[in-house]
Amino acid sequence: MTTLNILLQAQTQGSAWGSMIPLLLILVVMWFFMIRPQNKKQKEIQKAREALKPGDKVLTSGGLYGKLREVRDDSFIVEISENVRVRVEKSAVFSAEQPEAPKKEEKKQDK
Repeated sequence: MTTLNILLQAQTQGSAWGSMIPLLLILVVMWFFMIRPQNKKQKEIQKAREALKPGDKVLTSGGLYGKLREVRDDSFIVEISENVRVRVEKSAVFSAEQPEAPKKEEKKQDK
């Protein structure tokens, strides 16, 4: 009887490790597909904020469109209208508008 108990206990311990492997695989997959891309995106956003300079057009997370007038250590001064300037935290700048390229008129060729 004691030999049977020892064998059953040994078998139970082995299956404990076997049942942890799927859990670990789930965590690795979740990290690879969810956490890692989010961290990469945050780094890209941070680099974009650091590259902003006065004169760039921006959109804040509050929905204000404006033009950067001043870049400070922790904030931006954004001009939202003539002589109307607001101080905005750097983390509140949602995106920077790219300047539009001049439009070229396409010539249609009739054949």
